[in-house]
Amino acid sequence: MSASLIRRACAAALILTSTLAPAIAVAAAPQSASPEPESRRAVQARLLGEKIVPYKLDFQGTTVGGLSGIDRDRCTGEYVFISDDRSFLQPARFYTAKLDVDAGGVHSVDFTGTHPFLQPDGSVYPSPALGDGKAIDPEEIRVDPLDCDYWWGQEGDRPAVAGPPVIQPSIEISDPDGTHRGSLRLPENYLITAERGPRRNQAVEALTFGARGRVVTSAIEGPLLQDGPVPDLTHGALVRVTQQSRGGRVLGQFAYPIEKIFAESDPNSPWGPDTGVPSLLAFPDDPNRYLVLERTWVAGSGYKIRLYDATTRGATDVRAMDSLAGQRVVPMRKKLVADFHTLGLSTVDNTEGMTWGPVLPSGERTLVLVSDDNFDKEAVTQIVALAVR
Repeated sequence: MSASLIRRACAAALILTSTLAPAIAVAAAPQSASPEPESRRAVQARLLGEKIVPYKLDFQGTTVGGLSGIDRDRCTGEYVFISDDRSFLQPARFYTAKLDVDAGGVHSVDFTGTHPFLQPDGSVYPSPALGDGKAIDPEEIRVDPLDCDYWWGQEGDRPAVAGPPVIQPSIEISDPDGTHRGSLRLPENYLITAERGPRRNQAVEALTFGARGRVVTSAIEGPLLQDGPVPDLTHGALVRVTQQSRGGRVLGQFAYPIEKIFAESDPNSPWGPDTGVPSLLAFPDDPNRYLVLERTWVAGSGYKIRLYDATTRGATDVRAMDSLAGQRVVPMRKKLVADFHTLGLSTVDNTEGMTWGPVLPSGERTLVLVSDDNFDKEAVTQIVALAVR
């Protein structure tokens, strides 16, 4: 059977399963807090293994790197990676790959294909150097559980100086060959304006499907301008997590608390600390529960990567709040699952993407993560596999 026929058959089966499944309600208003089930209190993670992809690996005439998102394609069994190359090296694109991951670790990473993302008119996305306002900053990718199309988030651009046009963040939908199929309507407070909306390079980096594909959840990487300052050595911050229908209707919006900065920045560095939420992943059996990745970089101290188990249950729905600054809100509750410095990795780098992998004979679920090397020879493209119980 051809790959396209396999994909269509798989998608049809998934749609039928979703149609027959009972509806899963997603609360759009604050819920009363209740004791957490034992299953939520017991989440643990351990390292299975890792694999480093060669720096600037050439594949089909493209430079592999900047891998900032990963998901597993249920229709093919392969994995899909998004590159955050903004068409500087080659047109903005994604990759497919076969990963050999099991209880023994990550045995191989074999890239099988690559395609550029196409604009609605069929052309590739241009480099920001053109200054025409059509460039993108791809960061996250998810395979639709219903039809195996690709949904991908891009941060847009809030220019650092006057002159270049603002490029709004968006969530786009493409065929597996890169053909553009549509966009998800984002909440109004995700839009960039002069004094409101996401900060530069802190917009839509996190995207996931929940409730058997009927709920799309996204997160802003850092606090909106109107929601208060970014984290520092003494204070964390709140970032917005939004649940939407596939058609774009907002079902709920919640405040997720990110940690304060873990160390002082090197005073000789021109770069300040950078922290936020680059990825989140819905639990298969609970539309209100997520694994949340927090990534922090501090000059002189490097990266700290932490994985949390978080829930919207009992959290305040903040969609109608123009600003979170000074407001009394109940944020999402979270529990630490793993601090990457305690896992035994060869290095802790710029981990930005994660997806569920196969279930292990032990009953644990694999979690596969990827780091973004930013096309920097001092960084790495690291594929990590964890076992999550």
